[in-house]
Amino acid sequence: MEDKNLLIANLLFPDITQTPDDMEKRFPPRALAEGAKVTRIAPSPTGFVHFGNLFPAFVSERLARQSGGVFLLRIEDTDSQRKVEGAVETIISSFAHYGLVFDEGVTADGDSGIYGPYSQSQRAFIYHVFAKNLVERGLAYPCFLTKKELEDIRREQEAQKVLPGCYGKWSKYRDCDFETIKRLINEGKPYVLRLRSPGKEGGRITFTDVIKGKLEMDENYVDQVLLKSDGIPTYHFAHAVDDHLMRVTHVVRGEEWLSSLPLHLQLFKVLNFKAPKYLHISLLMKQDGDSKRKLSKRHDPEAALTYYRQQGYPVRAVREYVMTLLNSNYEEWRMQNPALPLEDFKFTTAKMAGSGSLFDLQKLNDVSKNTIAAMSAAQVTDEVLDWSHDFDSNLYALLSQDRARTEKIFEIGRNDAKPRKDIAKWNEIRDYTDFFFDSLFEIKDVFPENVSPADTKEILTRYKSIYSENDDPQQWFERVKALASDLGYAQKPKDYKKNPELYKGHVGDVSMVLRVAVTGKTKSPDLYSIMQILGKDCVIQRLDSAADKIKE
Repeated sequence: MEDKNLLIANLLFPDITQTPDDMEKRFPPRALAEGAKVTRIAPSPTGFVHFGNLFPAFVSERLARQSGGVFLLRIEDTDSQRKVEGAVETIISSFAHYGLVFDEGVTADGDSGIYGPYSQSQRAFIYHVFAKNLVERGLAYPCFLTKKELEDIRREQEAQKVLPGCYGKWSKYRDCDFETIKRLINEGKPYVLRLRSPGKEGGRITFTDVIKGKLEMDENYVDQVLLKSDGIPTYHFAHAVDDHLMRVTHVVRGEEWLSSLPLHLQLFKVLNFKAPKYLHISLLMKQDGDSKRKLSKRHDPEAALTYYRQQGYPVRAVREYVMTLLNSNYEEWRMQNPALPLEDFKFTTAKMAGSGSLFDLQKLNDVSKNTIAAMSAAQVTDEVLDWSHDFDSNLYALLSQDRARTEKIFEIGRNDAKPRKDIAKWNEIRDYTDFFFDSLFEIKDVFPENVSPADTKEILTRYKSIYSENDDPQQWFERVKALASDLGYAQKPKDYKKNPELYKGHVGDVSMVLRVAVTGKTKSPDLYSIMQILGKDCVIQRLDSAADKIKE
């Protein structure tokens, strides 16, 4: 039997002379401290990076960093038909944008590290070494079943209501003799290499997932494909070889891979590898009416990481939000440690939800508002300029022409006891700042309904004569209160509330008239600060313009 297997192996892989031992020497165990974890992210270059990809990436990065281990990027690009041009570059830039720094793996400038190549398309020789060894040991065989034959088998299996696939009596090449195999190959018959599964129908396996705990599943007994007809490995086979030789200790991935776990564990066993620890993360869910559904790449624009860059969510805000979803105690820790970097938080898999986390865009907006409110004016300016340079060139031109003035704009209300939380993302900046620029300014809101047109015009006209840009905030407000009193408006809202019959309104109504005239809006940051930045000439011009448009 050994001679037969050896003959088949040499027939299938005549150019492979190296052995698994040679590969073990080429990729030796890592010299890391005890307890250090080696983790990886292994995306396929098939399109955009999903928001859900951040979950395993963050977990993997935290596990490696906190243990003094290694965090690597591998590209699983064996499926050439699904590969999208530029996708690898998008993967690298997307993870880098969100602060995920790899210790080794694929980079924009090529591979970095001694355990590469890190793209599966460049590792065919390595896979063939282990494939040949499996054939030599009678654990893999060439299968010449045609597409039609496979379809016929599938239909028959469906009719008999049994598990589809090649196994047992359904695989006529499982125990094929050497001469037949040789003849078929010489005839040019295409074939795949299949695992000769040692599993049995009805067999069960138990496994402990780091997140989901103890699991019991059906054993794999199907002779799954290891190498396709072109010699390219399937994902299942390649990932087992790669994770072993790269010395990965913990594999973090979505729970959609749970169904493949019996096969993967079996592959590690037949290859004589120690299986890594698996952490299967629950899928991201989204509230849809009264029910919940999976966050969809097809239907939800927020599923793509590019969405967050285009919208202008600060990187820190996205990172903070992801952590709130990953660890239930993160928000409490953040409240107690508002100034500490995220990296100081002790991430633990014990605090990860076993069921699907609920993606909430409003929650992200709240986190982002808090994040932006804690930033300095200089930081906000830097990030807004970076974002607008890529996504709003007109706004960038306005904000970049006078950086000092732009910082003053973002300084408004930032150092108050309760900083303003007006901004959730940078694409809101245009609306937040438009009244600072004549080219964008327009009156969008209406004057208070309880202030007559005549009074509105009077307020604008009289305030123009008393306005002084040399006033401090208190002096400025005293002038507004005096004007309110002269026109029959209470200087304090509580006085008006107590005796409304005595007044036309209160000082807030008067200041609202000024706010609309100067900013075009009923809601804005501190009006005094806005006027100081605009300058007296601009303020007077806007008061005049607004007054001229009022029809009494």
